[in-house]
Amino acid sequence: MNSDVPTTISAAGSAQLTLRRLIVYVLLFALVLIAAVGLSGLLERLFSTGAVLASTDVAGVARSLAFTLIGGPLAALLWWVVWKRLDDGAERSSVGWGIYLSAIYAVSLIASVTAFLGMAASFIGRAEPQWYSPLSDGLVWAGIFVWHRWMWRHPVKHPVHLEDVPAVIGLVFGLAVGAVAAITALGGLLDVAIRGYISLTPGGDAWWQSALRAMVWAIGGSMVWRWHWLRGGARKLDTTLVDVALIGVGIFAAGITALGGAGVVVFVLLRTAFDRGEPMNELLAPLGPAIAAAAVGALVWRYHRVSGAHRSVATRRASRLVTSGVALAAAASGVGVVINASLAMAVSPLAGSGTRTLLLGGISSLVVGGPVWWRAWRPTRQPRTADTIPPGRRVYLVAFFGISAVVALIALLVVGYRLFEFLLGEVTGGSLLDRVRAPLGLLVAAGFVAAYHFALWRREHVLLAAASPASARTIDHVTMVTAADPAPLSKAITTATGAQVTVWKRADAGGTTLPAGVVFASEPELVRRVVAALAGVAAERVLLVIGPADGQVARIEVIPLETARSSRLVP
Repeated sequence: MNSDVPTTISAAGSAQLTLRRLIVYVLLFALVLIAAVGLSGLLERLFSTGAVLASTDVAGVARSLAFTLIGGPLAALLWWVVWKRLDDGAERSSVGWGIYLSAIYAVSLIASVTAFLGMAASFIGRAEPQWYSPLSDGLVWAGIFVWHRWMWRHPVKHPVHLEDVPAVIGLVFGLAVGAVAAITALGGLLDVAIRGYISLTPGGDAWWQSALRAMVWAIGGSMVWRWHWLRGGARKLDTTLVDVALIGVGIFAAGITALGGAGVVVFVLLRTAFDRGEPMNELLAPLGPAIAAAAVGALVWRYHRVSGAHRSVATRRASRLVTSGVALAAAASGVGVVINASLAMAVSPLAGSGTRTLLLGGISSLVVGGPVWWRAWRPTRQPRTADTIPPGRRVYLVAFFGISAVVALIALLVVGYRLFEFLLGEVTGGSLLDRVRAPLGLLVAAGFVAAYHFALWRREHVLLAAASPASARTIDHVTMVTAADPAPLSKAITTATGAQVTVWKRADAGGTTLPAGVVFASEPELVRRVVAALAGVAAERVLLVIGPADGQVARIEVIPLETARSSRLVP
């Protein structure tokens, strides 16, 4: 009972230490935020009013002074205590230190970049830009960013855990801001080139002003991304978090953007050819932003595909599976919409432009998603042996089967609800087919996807089962009699035959001393000879005797046993 006391005390001390670190880092985080807010408020009033600080907003000035003069010294004092404790290796290796630096790094980076970019964009087309507020925020948060980046890159006191998080935060934030702003700027330019300039509001901004503001954000975001990706070393980091960020943003999000933009482009072109129910100016309205989304998304997508080629094999496989999944979702949704529109036309052959528009939308999604899925998935070049099935593929099959099965089940429930509602109620206005065509199209598309992926999973399961030693086992149980170490022998027998192993220790081994003249082979050689002796043996039970050797090699005897069932033993 007394032996458990030190363990309990050690566990309690570790819990208290973790709690203490959590409280300290949360307090430090809160105090830094409070001091930053107060200091930025004072700087804003200094830039805007000069020497008259409290002329109008007395409460605001009092709040800023309190936050700065109380929160600032407390934050500095607590930071000094934390910084001195980081001389201990246990403090540097704590997860709390890495979480604190990552959180402050993310907040300060986002706040400073958005403040400076907003200030720069406000000078375009504005007679009196409000520059003092974003300038004060940007200066304060930029200082906090530089301070914490110095701590993150410190040669001794840098965090041991989560050291790749700040770089990932920077590249993801910069890429998202740059890509969205580039789509906005390019979309505005293309819209003007396609439709011509149209003033939406009297006295509104000129088209080039909004485009320049978006370009400022695009350049700033791309600079943040490039700095973290190249100068910050994120490109050279071979960690799971970096791979997940590249696949999630550079492949998944960029793929959705590119396919969505391309689908809208095809949709607009099809409408201009077959469905001109609206004025041409309104019909072409989505074309410019769609081209921009397709171009920028494809550029980001392609870059990360090329960058992923230099990373691990698992990352390349994951990027291909994600690409296939995005394209398959687009193609399957297109199939569902096409079925929906076809049923609408079957119900009412004189359907209006709404049904035609729906049909063209489904065709657009199918035309864009189908070829990309075919190229990424390669359905005609599926694995034919168990050795060629890549890791992660079965997880992808199970995930897509599960998602599509859930969607199909929900669609089936909706179809059943509409059917019973039609049969039991007194609802008028529309046939049964017209009521169920939307969920029915979704049901057919999701059901086809679920069936296809289940069939592939089943086929590969059979391949893996056929290649598994346990599936072709001809021995159920092995009783092994040996004086050697039974652990490696039992493991090798189970791996080779799938049989259960019972070990009997030889009594003539004399404990740890073998009889005179008994020499066993080396362990690897003995394991190899045991597995070879069991090869080709077919019996429910086998007696394996590893006995004294003739010469230098152990004698191995395999005796198949007949299983006695209900027969009576005769003396």
